[in-house]
Amino acid sequence: MNELLKCHNINDFRKLAKKKLPFPIFHYIDGGADDEITLRRNTESYERCDLIPNVLRSVENIDLSVKIFGKKIDLPFFLSPTALQRLFHYQGELAVGGAAEKFNTFFGISSLSTVSAEEISKLNGPKIFQLYYHKDKELTKSMIDECKEKKFDALALTVDTITGGNRERDLRTGFTSPPRFDLKSVLSYATSPSWTLNYLFRKKFDLPFLSNYVGQGTKFAVSVSEYFSTMLDQSMSWSNAEEIRKYWKGPFCLKGIMSVEDAKNAVKIGASAIMISNHGGRQLDGSRSPFDQLSEILDAVGGKIEIICDGGIRRGTHILKALSMGASACSGGRLYLYALAAGGKNGVEHALSNFKNELERNMKLLGCKSISELSKNNLRFRGN
Repeated sequence: MNELLKCHNINDFRKLAKKKLPFPIFHYIDGGADDEITLRRNTESYERCDLIPNVLRSVENIDLSVKIFGKKIDLPFFLSPTALQRLFHYQGELAVGGAAEKFNTFFGISSLSTVSAEEISKLNGPKIFQLYYHKDKELTKSMIDECKEKKFDALALTVDTITGGNRERDLRTGFTSPPRFDLKSVLSYATSPSWTLNYLFRKKFDLPFLSNYVGQGTKFAVSVSEYFSTMLDQSMSWSNAEEIRKYWKGPFCLKGIMSVEDAKNAVKIGASAIMISNHGGRQLDGSRSPFDQLSEILDAVGGKIEIICDGGIRRGTHILKALSMGASACSGGRLYLYALAAGGKNGVEHALSNFKNELERNMKLLGCKSISELSKNNLRFRGN
């Protein structure tokens, strides 16, 4: 815990995670596609935007709450669904979900979750399930049915993984799910004894949403990119997305929207929300950042659909910039994954506490008492 108390920002958690994890696992979290241009751009885009504060606004009490997917949450951001979390810390999704519950914000669960819907359903906080559209339609249907049965609050169909991105770090390190203990990586696992002992002697690694249908990722070691390229349905279309929305019947989100045309189509099929996202820079390298694309999409469909800015967030000010532009909420994966790897549930809670403190402090410095008071008047872009 003493190490966690020294983590004042995401970069501090990143350094601690790197120290604790075997290198294939760390670089899976940390890496992006190709030359990682988009990975870097996702954060750099916020730095081109300046904040304009107002003063003398009586900001003693700050309200950070927003409403998303029909639920009021106490933070204006939530924890994006990410795969394979028990590879990063043995507590996995239960640690992340427990921390999100404590702060009353949404917790995202991936189709490649390492804990079951039954275990997750015992958490009382709001939950969103990330659906990957598989070639095996019975598998896809079974995941939706399980989420219905366990009363998940929303469903997010991921639409930007039609094939796996070229994640060269994973190719170099030999990262797979489950991990391969081979000559390339064995030294790293040997020098990370706490991680290795937890992996070998705690609950057996599994992907419960998938394991009754496919062996890849549990019985057979594959990279995530290989899984996407071989197991997901590359014929997925807008009509399929609309069918899933109708079958689900609850709040429905499309994760991975980047173009204005696709945002308009999301409105047409009746989606509740879109996540402007490039999958954390792990798919199409050279893609625009979500923050850079936010303005165009807001101009086209703002007020017609909830718009979530996903990715690249490292500071509370990044969240405030996106909200000032008009985003309904923000989300991210690495903003909590490094903390999970660094310290399990305690790490994620500490990261969320850091973000909450940053948001409250910077709202006061901006002169805003509630998220609704943020606006484009707070912003100036360099070069404009």
